Amino acid sequence: ADIPVIPDLEELQEEDLAMQVAAPPSVQVNRVMTYHDLDKDLMKYAAFQTLDGEVDLKLLTKVLAPEHELREDDVSWNWDHLFTEVSSELVTEWDLGQSERED
Repeated sequence: ADIPVIPDLEELQEEDLAMQVAAPPSVQVNRVMTYHDLDKDLMKYAAFQTLDGEVDLKLLTKVLAPEHELREDDVSWNWDHLFTEVSSELVTEWDLGQSERED
């Protein structure tokens, strides 16, 4: 009754379906709009100038900052340096607060 049986190859293939992964669907990727294109579209279409047909966004769109003013260079952070810098600023502020209380 406890005789081991060598399984057929067909049985193994049926059991191994759980380990198989379906191929991902192919999706056509459209071009991502740049900030410049988005800015032009914002000024071109009136749909962006009102919110829910009630709130006028024209004033807001006039004062939005251009992209070149918002761009910043990437700066890497060093945890030890940042912690030391913040700690020293907090200690300095605390010392100034203590000296003002004493005066």
